[in-house]
Amino acid sequence: MADIIVPELAETITEGEIAEWKKAVGDTIEKGEVIVELETDKVNVEIVSEEAGTVSELLFEEGDVVEVGAVIARVGEGGAAPAPKAEEAPAAKEEVKEEAPAPAAAAETETADRPIASPAARKMAREQGIDLAEVSPVDPMGRVRAQDVAAHAAAPAPKAAPAPAAAPQADDGRITRERMSRRRQTIAKRLLEVKQSTAMLTTFNEIDMTNVMELRKRKKDQFEEQFGVRLGFMSFFTKAVVAALKRYPYVNSEIDGDEILMKNYYDIGIAVSTEGGLVVPNVKDADRKNFAEIEGDIRELALKARDNKLTIADMTGGSFTITNGGVFGSLFSTPIINGTQVGILGMHTIKKRPVAVGDNIEIRPMMYVALSYDHRVIDGQDSVGFLKTVKDLIENPEDLLLGS
Repeated sequence: MADIIVPELAETITEGEIAEWKKAVGDTIEKGEVIVELETDKVNVEIVSEEAGTVSELLFEEGDVVEVGAVIARVGEGGAAPAPKAEEAPAAKEEVKEEAPAPAAAAETETADRPIASPAARKMAREQGIDLAEVSPVDPMGRVRAQDVAAHAAAPAPKAAPAPAAAPQADDGRITRERMSRRRQTIAKRLLEVKQSTAMLTTFNEIDMTNVMELRKRKKDQFEEQFGVRLGFMSFFTKAVVAALKRYPYVNSEIDGDEILMKNYYDIGIAVSTEGGLVVPNVKDADRKNFAEIEGDIRELALKARDNKLTIADMTGGSFTITNGGVFGSLFSTPIINGTQVGILGMHTIKKRPVAVGDNIEIRPMMYVALSYDHRVIDGQDSVGFLKTVKDLIENPEDLLLGS
């Protein structure tokens, strides 16, 4: 018998939610085959079996939260094992047939003698000394689940009936109650922590996108043909951010107690929207990469995010973040700092507006940009200077090309 244990994932990840069991009790499984997909606050992780055999027990259900190190399933010897026994002792085979004609009989006996319950529910009931026959299941098919046992244990039996009072709200169609995903809960918790634990301010500027748009228009076909990836605006902004971070190093730092940790690397987080919520994978060592390598990394990370294939390594180590609300049409926003970082750049949609160019008024494609920063580390001079550096480089993109 082999235990399936939640492995060590990352220093900051201590638990996860069971997203999907890939195997059921009785299924055969090979060594290295995935048995369960676990959703953490950062990524989805596939856990494999270290032994070949038959899944004998699933100790938790989909949606349950499990901690690192917890035993969540057990794998026994292969299901093919009974066959040799039958060949060695044919008489025993006939005897077994007479005593237990079919598995259905066992199921009928179990149904008649005791309630149908999930492995997690039985385990919880055993630990708390609860008779499963006294538990009222929510499942219309009568299956007792772990949450039914927990509800039974938490509420005194005589007062367990007030639940129907909430039913009219759901029944009249005016309210739909939806459980937050594990990732959404974590996002909500961390954003609130950042708001409460940092002295966050936001400074703004606007960028004339004329030159970078013309350069991109001239080079995009040649670029894609040569490198196999599209030339977008994100590589220009990533390059500009790296240059600005080198000029204003405190924007590339974090607070650790009463110390400031200056980061001598440039792993730029790129915020990506997924169905499960916003994730921020990192373009590693962006200062050492050219435009094509940055665009390739961004494309790969976006595809992995969409398919829930991001790894812990993709999500850790970021030093600064860029978020582009412009892809959704956002004109103006104040982005929230990502985790322990002290700065985040917000890009927005490009709008043609009348602007003063010398003594003339011209219609130019303009973008508002925002830098949210932790005022405990960064003062106004650095924040404004950082954002102006990004603006100047985007408005003069040849400087970025020369510096690549």
